[in-house]
Amino acid sequence: MVKKPGISMERQGELIRGVFKILLDHPEGLSGRQVMDRLPEVVPFTEYEQGHYDSNPTETRGVIATRFWTVNCVKAGWLVKSKAAWTLTEAGREAYEKYPDPRDLARESQRKYEAWKKQQVVADAEVGEDLGADEEEAESVTETMSVELAEEAAWTHISAHLAAMDPYDFQNLVAALLRAMGYHVGWVSPPGPDRGIDVVAYTDPLGATGPRIKVQVKRRADKIAVDGVRAFLAVLGTHDVGLFISTGGFTSDAEREVRGQENRRVTLIDMEKLFDLWVEHYESIADADKTLLPITPVYFLASRE
Repeated sequence: MVKKPGISMERQGELIRGVFKILLDHPEGLSGRQVMDRLPEVVPFTEYEQGHYDSNPTETRGVIATRFWTVNCVKAGWLVKSKAAWTLTEAGREAYEKYPDPRDLARESQRKYEAWKKQQVVADAEVGEDLGADEEEAESVTETMSVELAEEAAWTHISAHLAAMDPYDFQNLVAALLRAMGYHVGWVSPPGPDRGIDVVAYTDPLGATGPRIKVQVKRRADKIAVDGVRAFLAVLGTHDVGLFISTGGFTSDAEREVRGQENRRVTLIDMEKLFDLWVEHYESIADADKTLLPITPVYFLASRE
């Protein structure tokens, strides 16, 4: 019997190690698309992997198969995926060092997946040996990946929109979100110097009860460092609550500075968290304000995993 072309378990491990190597060089994470774009440079695709399944003519077999296998890595606790980025965990870094043999890495990822999915019984130690050889199986793979790919594509457009937004429109978007969350916005900074505060809000219409909420808004690509957080802390009063919103996120030192605060209450919000809040409270946002970031839900069949 002639064996169909496919992607062996050893090759599966090579591609996973390629993903891990890329993320080791980018500890802050990369988008799934960025990882896939870099992967052939680290692990050149074979002729078969450069081809396409009939069920998905836009993505190569190598990309689809690698995305599918990273599901095991997520369930193993080695990899974290979000709309914005894939990041390697400490356990993932340890696995990369512990299993230099690609087949061993692939087997361990499968074992951990099976441990997570207790109801599935491993009938064959070589499960997945020729994953990708059969078109019916490949179609199942592409269906599994459809939501992940759609989320990444949507996030690419949404994040680009937020990043390109006029700074004062972005500031107004934050104020609109606070109003939708039930806070009373008392002041939004007009154009010009803001002295570190862009929005002031209260828990009641007169600001007579509860803490005063001071908000700093930064629409920038780079991460806010610890010095930026300390400057914000300096403008907070004893009874103030601080919200620091930055599209570029925050460095680990900045996050650590906030966690170590005992007398000041500060919350750091990056672009992804801001968007999640916008989605959560979208129905309560005023129609005029929705135009700042109009969104619509799209539904997919839920995974059976």
